[in-house]
Amino acid sequence: MTIKRLTALFLVGTFLLSGCGKAPESEEPSNGATTMTTGGTATTIGSSDMFTDRDQRDTYEESGAAHITLNGTSASCASNAVNISGTTVTITDEGTYILSGTLQDGMIVVNADENDKPQLILNGVSVTSSASAALYILEADKVVVTLAADSTNTLANGGAFTAVDDNNIDGAIFSKQDLTFNGSGSLTVTSPAGHGIVCKDDLVFTGGTYTVTAASHGMDVNDSIRLADSAMTIDAGKDGFHAENSDDETLGFVYVSSGTYTIEAEGDGISGGAFVQIEGGAVDILSGGGSANAQKQTSDNWGGFGGGFGGGMRPGGRSAETTATVSSEDSTSIKGIKSSGNLVVSGGTITIDSADDAIHSNASITVNGGTFDLSTGDDGFHADDTLTINAGTITIHECYEGLEALHVKVTGGDIDLKASADGINAAGGTDSSGTGGARPGGDRFGGMSSSSSNGSITISGGNLYIHSSGDGFDANGTLTISGGYTVVVGPTQGDTATLDYDVSGVITGGTFIGTGASGMAQTFSDSEQGVIAVSVGHQSAGTRITLKDKSGTVLISHEPELDFAVVILSSPDIKTGESYTVGVGSLSESFKAS
Repeated sequence: MTIKRLTALFLVGTFLLSGCGKAPESEEPSNGATTMTTGGTATTIGSSDMFTDRDQRDTYEESGAAHITLNGTSASCASNAVNISGTTVTITDEGTYILSGTLQDGMIVVNADENDKPQLILNGVSVTSSASAALYILEADKVVVTLAADSTNTLANGGAFTAVDDNNIDGAIFSKQDLTFNGSGSLTVTSPAGHGIVCKDDLVFTGGTYTVTAASHGMDVNDSIRLADSAMTIDAGKDGFHAENSDDETLGFVYVSSGTYTIEAEGDGISGGAFVQIEGGAVDILSGGGSANAQKQTSDNWGGFGGGFGGGMRPGGRSAETTATVSSEDSTSIKGIKSSGNLVVSGGTITIDSADDAIHSNASITVNGGTFDLSTGDDGFHADDTLTINAGTITIHECYEGLEALHVKVTGGDIDLKASADGINAAGGTDSSGTGGARPGGDRFGGMSSSSSNGSITISGGNLYIHSSGDGFDANGTLTISGGYTVVVGPTQGDTATLDYDVSGVITGGTFIGTGASGMAQTFSDSEQGVIAVSVGHQSAGTRITLKDKSGTVLISHEPELDFAVVILSSPDIKTGESYTVGVGSLSESFKAS
């Protein structure tokens, strides 16, 4: 190829960029959302506030304990604190009770004083109640259930629930009071007609191995679910863990300190009303049949909305944006982890395959660490208010939009995502896509319910790799990059761009490498370091891009994994006004950085 043809190719880029100066000045968009006292970042609570010494103590003195022997269709015990009527065993006082044997159709009931804290030791217990709860905690201050070492235990409902008193018993284990499980044995809970474990107060696990199979929620709790040092497998017809308190908005939360939790749920994997906080452990969730059950979307119909799009890289965003919404009528929430309040993850390993959002908050999400392996039919992360990522390793294999919130803030971490729509989206309004999926009532997933100009994307650190079929960055408001290392392998066609912002796109630091389509191409509106943005005609995926300084030193080398027609480069090594050589495949030409 001749030098003349090279020059002609890159002159197209020069012409397109000539009109892309600083965006018109405008007032900073106001944030209409309710701000939090910590500036949009959710505060955390410590493990010491969640677990008492009594919760974690699984020792007991066998010599002073009452022994309850279950004999199939009867039971026996020498203690006056244990009443036996047929196959119903009722514990009426504080103390330690060691249970063993089988009840074919019976109940273990705790009906003690409201200040008592009895401890039940399950040592090879199998109880099935044909029409109620196998374990029923009616009255006590707290009941501790300890799984004896090496013991195998089963508590099951037989497939129906018939009222035994004024309480609506609807779980194989049903507790009106605080309930703690610990120990090192195993427990299988089966509930073919209702919830697995129901607790109207605080439900705590600090040890043991559990298998819960339920037609409804695996665990249904009013005040809190607190998890540590336990191994669980949950198979639920609704949510895996469900905590909700309609009377007190500070209650109804899920706290995970450590342990291993494998959840398959037809609804949400984990659902918290007040908040969800994960400090560690391993959480593996399949919700709503996984991403394969979501309605797939492509960008094939983007663009071409009445005439072609001309021009080049522009300082302003699209004047309007079309977003599909989903009917929520008769629909089920099928998210991986969902919180109606704040959601905080500070550690652990989280694997999610969900039909709807993998991680969702109706308020704010803060990620302070952890390893994430996500596949979803909708958003990887969605927060109605602020999504803050400070650390962690995040891999999103499949999603509609990768990171979505009114305000998206990335200060650190390693993020690698592949999106069928936008990589990172900041928009006004609330999520409208929470009920999509392959079922009646779902049209298609959408993004935020409205597009406005008060959103923001702020990148100040971290390593980001964004592979998007829609916009790489879609800021319905402002985009600011001041640090980090960002690579955008952007869209190849239609009404999409590597960068899309409504108010301003400013880069003051960090490295940015972006490629994508040219139809709606847009570069930064302002910068405090050099920016080179050129249109290079159609280039095939894998074509090498290089940037060299005047001494021939390679500053940037990149091979996009999608076809591209636009290249946008910026780094602290690029100085405004200095000349650099841009190479694309066998082509090269010199340009001055803007």
